[in-house]
Amino acid sequence: MATSETEIKAEKPLDFIRQIIRDDLASGKHKTPVTRFPPEPNGFLHIGHAKSICLNFGIALENNASCNLRFDDTNPSKEETEYVESIKNDVKWLGYDWGDNLFFSSDYFDNLYDYAVELIRMGKAYVCCLDAEEMREYRGTLTEAGKESPYRNRSVEENIDLFNRMKNGELAEGSHVLRAKIDMASPNLNMRDPVIYRIMKVDHHRTGSKWCIYPMYDYTHCISDALENITHSLCTLEFEDHRPLYDWFLDVLKTPAHPRQIEFARLNLSYTVMSKRKLMQLVSENLVSGWDDPRMLTISGLRRRGYTPASIRNFCDEIGIGKRESWIDMGVLENSIRNDLNEIAPRVMGVLDPLKVIITNYPEEQTEEIEGKNHPQKPEMGTRKLPFTREIYVERSDFMEEPPKKFFRLGPGREVRLRYAYFITCTDFVKDETTGEITEIHCTYDPETYGGNAPDGRKVKGTIHWVSAVHGVPARIHLYDRLFNIENPDADKDVNFKEHLNPDSLTTLTHSVVEPSLAGSAPGTRVQFERQGYFCVDKDSTDESLIFNRTVGLRDSWKKKK
Repeated sequence: MATSETEIKAEKPLDFIRQIIRDDLASGKHKTPVTRFPPEPNGFLHIGHAKSICLNFGIALENNASCNLRFDDTNPSKEETEYVESIKNDVKWLGYDWGDNLFFSSDYFDNLYDYAVELIRMGKAYVCCLDAEEMREYRGTLTEAGKESPYRNRSVEENIDLFNRMKNGELAEGSHVLRAKIDMASPNLNMRDPVIYRIMKVDHHRTGSKWCIYPMYDYTHCISDALENITHSLCTLEFEDHRPLYDWFLDVLKTPAHPRQIEFARLNLSYTVMSKRKLMQLVSENLVSGWDDPRMLTISGLRRRGYTPASIRNFCDEIGIGKRESWIDMGVLENSIRNDLNEIAPRVMGVLDPLKVIITNYPEEQTEEIEGKNHPQKPEMGTRKLPFTREIYVERSDFMEEPPKKFFRLGPGREVRLRYAYFITCTDFVKDETTGEITEIHCTYDPETYGGNAPDGRKVKGTIHWVSAVHGVPARIHLYDRLFNIENPDADKDVNFKEHLNPDSLTTLTHSVVEPSLAGSAPGTRVQFERQGYFCVDKDSTDESLIFNRTVGLRDSWKKKK
């Protein structure tokens, strides 16, 4: 058989979750999958949550199905409406839409209470008065069976009465809990009569003061899934040992739907922490500027730093879905945004650490418009005009008083090309007599080299960027590096993770100058500063105070540092 000349791209192999779903659809077990993303509104989402968002909403999109956004709001002492709104914004920003399928676990508080009463009437739940310490002692260990609570065999009537009194606020916090009656000798500690309701006399952000008892996660989650007719309940591996309890509640209560829980490996990313509790510490202790600090790998932090939704979706697609825990190098995430911005970010010029250059043979009052390409590989992105004057700024690092042989930038007697403009040659420089710092460079230009080419065919090896000293716009630049200086800040349990914070994770430059086309740039504008990296206009930037955050360098410089 002749081979077709048309190259056919092989279909990407399905991950194990998508294969399970495909098999369930093929067998007729389900007509369409229904998934859900169930965050707790007690903080901002991070890059690990993005993996789950892309998985759950991605499966829905691939099957022309729906994915619910459900807030697991069963702990009012830690939850706030601010977190609800931030999570909704993050999911939308990533490009996903839940449509009419927005739910809260608190929507089901009445159902959950009725199911709890049903468990009591079935002899499958009881009110226990052991305090927290006693409960831990009675629970046993991995190698030793637990002991039954002395309150385990209360009558149904007594349990109903006590549970009612819990609900009505007659009993003190910590004095009573409702527990499922399962098996105190089970090898799975989650099955040893877990608590399913506790007393919390705290107002809820949605239900107010209606309730003073709140259901626990393991009890709430499976029933919420069942009430929403979820077909595949996707969660991370730490919930694998909770699956028997998930199934136990649904089997005993004979709910109309019984979703299948499937676990996948969570995202472990180097040079960061993925615990919401630890991220909260960084925020509350002012070790970062907030949840959207661009050094934080929260979705809002990544957005503020200049990451695109596509780059995060592509990153999640590249790392895939697996069953085994593994570590992903931070460079994979950085390459994802670098690849995306390389295609879409216009090229501009910004001088981060300015050093003045005076072109002594250029007319003092003259301003010339130099044409610059907005993208060297994309002519459709057009061009822009760059004002060229006698005085310009270049990077301080582009000049050396005594340059080594392979330094191809400015030095005494050295000639370089100014990007899009002319060849210039250094003839002199001025030093501060006190500090010895070079304050300005004197050069001459060759007017025959406009556009960066010499009619006589001479070549120069160095091309540097520049900004007109007259027309340049002042800017503040934030240079961000990785928040932690070791790959796994949690590796040493005897050392607090905060001890590994990188003291150089933020450098602020206050005297930078950018080309005038950037004046008035809106927050969120992404550009490439030629030779410098990709930058994004910060949310706090104004017309009077232009602020740029470095998103990522042009190449991975971290490996060179190590």
